Amino acid sequence: MAIGFPASLRNARLDEIKTAVDAGTGAGKIRVYNGTRPATGGTATTLLFETTFSDPSFPAASAGVLTASSITADSSANATGTATWGRVVDSDDNFIMDFSAGESGADLILVTADIVAGTEQTITSFVITDGNP
Repeated sequence: MAIGFPASLRNARLDEIKTAVDAGTGAGKIRVYNGTRPATGGTATTLLFETTFSDPSFPAASAGVLTASSITADSSANATGTATWGRVVDSDDNFIMDFSAGESGADLILVTADIVAGTEQTITSFVITDGNP
């Protein structure tokens, strides 16, 4: 049998993520990469683009869900490639988390996963769920 946690505990864990993203001198960042995702916090592959969270990055968690506030689009992607994963860092570039990225079925949802250097890149949504089985 799997362990189940009350919403208050799940929300508290998620709010710790929000606090980490908002640490530093400004807004946290989302970096999106191509290729195979490395071990957590490992050496990144090719940076396709970088966006900036609002500050604060998320409102308080509710019902075990943390949904990002608006995320600033990147006006000019760094490189061409297929987005497969991403990393969140705080404004001082301290590692917070790695996640999947794509057009659907991923942690970070993009308008398109086919990134072209020099084009604007927009994130549709970024939702983190701390759910019970």
